[in-house]
Amino acid sequence: MMSSSNQTPRSVSPREVQIIPSVLPADWANMGKCVKDLEEAGVDRIQFDVMDGNFVPNLTFGPEMIAACRKYCNVPFETQLMVSQYNCETMLESYVNATKGANGEPGVVIAHVEANVHLHRILSKIRQLGGSPSVALNPHTPVEMVKDVLDMVDHVLVMTVNPGFGGQAYIPTMLNKIKELRKIIIENSLDVDIEVDGGIKADWTISECCNAGANCFIAGSGMFAYPSLKEGCDALRKVAQEAQSGKILKK
Repeated sequence: MMSSSNQTPRSVSPREVQIIPSVLPADWANMGKCVKDLEEAGVDRIQFDVMDGNFVPNLTFGPEMIAACRKYCNVPFETQLMVSQYNCETMLESYVNATKGANGEPGVVIAHVEANVHLHRILSKIRQLGGSPSVALNPHTPVEMVKDVLDMVDHVLVMTVNPGFGGQAYIPTMLNKIKELRKIIIENSLDVDIEVDGGIKADWTISECCNAGANCFIAGSGMFAYPSLKEGCDALRKVAQEAQSGKILKK
């Protein structure tokens, strides 16, 4: 049962910073080399944005492409299912299997709360199929929509742009949502990471999100814009870790 306390415990240490590039800005015709280069840059996971032209207007890639990338690297994968409920339910096993590690380790599979009427069932099935179930919220979606499944997930992804296209501007009003989620997670002693995705760069955006309670940061153009992927990864991690130490950058 969720606690109703208004006081957030102060003794809980920040969770480990994780830098997770999205492959949307990559050269899709050379994706194998891209994921290998990202691994060598020191990223913690690689995110594949799956879009079906239904839940979002854009089209990207399916489980076959994700699975094909696995032979090029050992870094963990993460699949964000920006797809309709029909697509999610009929292809879920394929997505989960494609996202697994080189030795079958659970990969992070993210279902959108807005796209799944039977969210509890989808998250349960991801775990059952050997994946790491996680849930995402669009910018307009309140925390209340995921409150009753927080005990089922390993990550909650707060979208800081509207899903569908890379290169969008970060929406700063999402900070209160991150704070609210972090408070609930701490009060109920849940082992859950908070991810943010959209317009994240090695500046005040990642700094303020980290200060609000997020620890996993998805960056597309904000990482690929650097002369090298390692420079981008290192810059993002440095600003986030400094924020956890109290050095907060302002807009």
